[in-house]
Amino acid sequence: MASLDLTKPEFWDLGSVDKELRRIYDICSGCRRCLPLCPSFKVLFDRLDVDAVDGDVEKLPRGDAKEVVDLCYQCKLCYNHCPYTPPHRWEVDFPRLMLRARAAEARQHGVRFQDRALGNTDLVGKLGSLAAPLANWLNELTVHRAFVQAVAGIHRNRNLPKFHRQTFTAWFKSRQRSAGASGAGVAPARVPAPLKIALFATCTVDYNDPATGRAAVRVLERNGVDVSLPPQRCCGMPYLDGGAVDQAKALIKENVRSLATAVREGREIVVPGPTCSYMLKQEYPWLDGSEDAKLVAANTRDLFEYLARLHAEGRLDTRFTKRVGAVTYHVPCHLRAQNIGVKSAEVLRLIPGCSVNVVEKCSAVDGTWGLKTQYFELSLKLAKPLFDAVTAADAPVTATDCPLAALQIEQGTGRHAKHPVRVLAEAYGLEE
Repeated sequence: MASLDLTKPEFWDLGSVDKELRRIYDICSGCRRCLPLCPSFKVLFDRLDVDAVDGDVEKLPRGDAKEVVDLCYQCKLCYNHCPYTPPHRWEVDFPRLMLRARAAEARQHGVRFQDRALGNTDLVGKLGSLAAPLANWLNELTVHRAFVQAVAGIHRNRNLPKFHRQTFTAWFKSRQRSAGASGAGVAPARVPAPLKIALFATCTVDYNDPATGRAAVRVLERNGVDVSLPPQRCCGMPYLDGGAVDQAKALIKENVRSLATAVREGREIVVPGPTCSYMLKQEYPWLDGSEDAKLVAANTRDLFEYLARLHAEGRLDTRFTKRVGAVTYHVPCHLRAQNIGVKSAEVLRLIPGCSVNVVEKCSAVDGTWGLKTQYFELSLKLAKPLFDAVTAADAPVTATDCPLAALQIEQGTGRHAKHPVRVLAEAYGLEE
């Protein structure tokens, strides 16, 4: 797709971007299959249907065309719904077109401070962890939240993740490795090849939810997997949300170098966060374009995608010692976009007595979009079907692989949602 080739000058040209937006908008207007998915499509069709425009994309005001871009929160679901994606001759890739439009705007007019602040998760995480628990206390103060809203544009009522003094990386480096991991639950006919993975921990696990990282390591080692933690930075998605492609590509280049080395050492890359696993699989080959990026993409697995494969191979330990009961499991959009099924639910159902109710409703907080002051209220409105489903299920355990979806669920229902690997660790008797 020439229009999405970052090396071509036309990728960054606002006139070319506007032309491509109108081409795709015209195709979408004739289809309208994605109307229920997100506010971008609703606004697009509403603006096209007014008498002054009457379906003619050439009459659509530039401000309206840009509003569609601004409302896209990159859930990626429209790509799976679209019948015109490559190799179709119309070559519709709506999510990447939205990213291109933001990137070209940022290249022309500069990245906004709000997007620079929200995109630099490494810096925010390091500072927050160094200042914990003071940082967490400040984030509960009304006056401080008003200041953060004024400076960084994070809505004062948005609940924020907690910071931990000991990051996951610090724990991993300092821990005493167990003498040995127990074998798989079903003995194969032949001795299998040793299992080795490189964990891409994700920023949220490292700084905000180290318990999920610890649970992942313990579950993997319980199943005979050797876990390494190669040097890594943020996956880059937060920067992409604001069109900061150059900053994202710098992070991606570092990750690709480190992770490709791990693959060449015989390790698969396993990721406990669906946004990051999506980035490594789908966006790294596009944004980086190197053979190493393609190697990383081909060898990346979401955590439960990997565990489900172990079970299919008869290598997953199914000797669970604790019951967990009913679980309401929310499928994150960035897992649905990977077309790998509901692997987390499949694995949790292996636990005796564990019933899993799967909820496929968007949390509408994807990336940094739902944190922003201008979209906070809309984010909650769009997530109401998710809130209603979780509340109606009234299960003792709520789980989701996405940390931002967990924040949103707690915001809208008051229920704490944990990563499913922590549920699995609890069933093994490994949870803290």
